[in-house]
Amino acid sequence: MDTIKIMLADDHDMVRMGLKTYLSLDPGFEVIDEAANGLEVLEKLRKAPDARPDLILMDLMMPVMNGAETTKAVMSEFPDQKIVILTSFLEDELVVDCVEAGAVSYVLKTVSADELIYALQGAYRGMPVMTKDVSDALTRGIRRHMVDEDQSGLTEREKEVLLLIAEGKSNKEIGEELHISIKTVKTHVSNLLMKCELEDRTQLAIYAHRKGWVKTQ
Repeated sequence: MDTIKIMLADDHDMVRMGLKTYLSLDPGFEVIDEAANGLEVLEKLRKAPDARPDLILMDLMMPVMNGAETTKAVMSEFPDQKIVILTSFLEDELVVDCVEAGAVSYVLKTVSADELIYALQGAYRGMPVMTKDVSDALTRGIRRHMVDEDQSGLTEREKEVLLLIAEGKSNKEIGEELHISIKTVKTHVSNLLMKCELEDRTQLAIYAHRKGWVKTQ
């Protein structure tokens, strides 16, 4: 059996030490690197792209970049990287955010040692492993996302364009930020005007603010 090479990412030294000590007792695992936050994870992967770990076992709540943000960034640069989130938090939205970002599994710190090993082995093979409570949270979160989309009638991409319009961005700026053509941006704007039954970009911006979708500074 192959030895699974792991990077541990957690902002608590004692947690990393405990995980490293436990995993070192199993000949099937080798902890080859550690990181205290998401940015450090990215920097280490970039520094040695040919010596990446098979798995990243990552905490969710970390400074600088949390687990979901880090997962999204890592998968953008290293789409074949396997990530397992290990956390104490079971909020529906957090589970959905991490899975949508590309995490293979979402594991609670309350699992047994055997369950953690099983989840890591599954993730190494690309097989998601989740306990029933995590699976239920994922299902609820996905359903809520679907309801939110149905209520507004807008796709996630259209919402992204709408929020950038509300920030005063031009079609060119929106295209550059979302990595889409100006023609595609114009199509989204036209669809937004039609779906929201509005006449211009100013009205779209006001609509986004009234919906509470625009975060105030």
